[in-house]
Amino acid sequence: MLTLVSMPLVLHSGTREAIMAGLKYLFYSLSGAYLALFGLYFIERYGNTLTFSPGGVISSQTAAGYGAMLLGIAFAMLIGFGVKAGMFPMHAWLLAAHPVAPAPASAVLSAVIAKAGVLAVVRVVYYIFGASFLRGTWVQKTWMALTLITILMGSVLAYREPVLKKRLAYSTVSQVSYILFGLSVMNTDALTGGFLHVLCHGFIKAGLFLCAGAIIYKTGKTRVEEFRGVGKEMPILMWCYTVLSLGLIGIPPMCGFVSKWYLAKGALASALPGFWWIGPVILLVSALLTAGYLLPVTIRGFFPGADYEYNALEKKEPSWLMMVPVLILTVLSVAIGLVPNELIDYLWQMIEKVL
Repeated sequence: MLTLVSMPLVLHSGTREAIMAGLKYLFYSLSGAYLALFGLYFIERYGNTLTFSPGGVISSQTAAGYGAMLLGIAFAMLIGFGVKAGMFPMHAWLLAAHPVAPAPASAVLSAVIAKAGVLAVVRVVYYIFGASFLRGTWVQKTWMALTLITILMGSVLAYREPVLKKRLAYSTVSQVSYILFGLSVMNTDALTGGFLHVLCHGFIKAGLFLCAGAIIYKTGKTRVEEFRGVGKEMPILMWCYTVLSLGLIGIPPMCGFVSKWYLAKGALASALPGFWWIGPVILLVSALLTAGYLLPVTIRGFFPGADYEYNALEKKEPSWLMMVPVLILTVLSVAIGLVPNELIDYLWQMIEKVL
C-alpha cells in the first residue's frame, strides 16, 4: 500500500526518466513484498501465529525441529524488507527515484519511505524470530556483513557523484544501513544508536534534500562544481545546509553524533569475532567520506575564490515558504543532540522488552 501511495511522488514530472524510475521502484518493492509474504506463510504454518510479540514467537520446540528452515525464512524476509530500506544489493530503485522526484518528494522518500523497510525489519527480527534465536547464526553474520558493505559502498559512490541530489541518494543508501547495522548487532547500545538514527537521519536528510531543491530552484544548477558563491547569494540556506551536513557526519553536538556514538559502542561490544573492530572502522571511514561529499558544497558556496564576482544586491535567498521547513529541521537536529537523555531513556525501556 505504501508503495502505491508513494508512486506519484516518483512519477510527478511525467518524463520518460520518471516513468522508468517509477516502474523500477514498483518492481523492486513488489519483489521484496512477495519474498516477505513467502516468509510470513511459513511463519504462520510453523510458528502457529502471526501475532507480534516482543522477543519473538518462535517456540523452543519449533526452533529445535525446524531451525535450519526458519533461519532461511528469516534471511528471505530480511532481504524482502531490505529492498524497501535500500540495502545492498537491492538499492537501485532508490538511486533511480531520487533524481527524478521533486525535492520535497525526495525528502519523504529518504526520511520516511525508506524507514518503512527498517520498521518491518524490526518486526521480523525482534517480534517474530527473536534476537535469541538469530544471535550468532549465519543469518546475523551475513546480514551484518551486508549492512557494512552497504555503508561503505554508499559512501564511496556518494563521494564520486558530481550531481548533488544523486549524491544525497547514495548517502541515503549508506545512512539507512547505519540503522540496519545497529539492528543486526543485537545489543542495547547498537539498538539505541540505530533507533536514534532513524529520527536523526530523517530530520537531517529531509533538510538536506530541501536545501538541494531550493538551490536548484533558485539557480538552476545541479552539479556540486557549479555551486561557487551560492553561500554568498543564499547565506541562511547554506548555513542550514552546513549545520545539517555536520550532523550527518556525526560532529557534536548534533544528533548524528549521539546516534553514531551508540552505534560504535554497540559494535565494539559485539560478540561476533572480527565484527567488533571491523564495524567501528567502517563507521569511521564512512564518516570521513561523508565529510568529503557534503562539505565541498559549503566550501564552494562560501569560498568561491578571488575571481568570483559577487553583487550584494542580487541575493537569491529562497522564500519563507521554502526556508521555514529547513530551519525547523535544522533546529530539531541540533536540539535532539543537545538533550537526548529523555529519548534515550524511552528507547532503553523499549529495548529491554525485545532483547
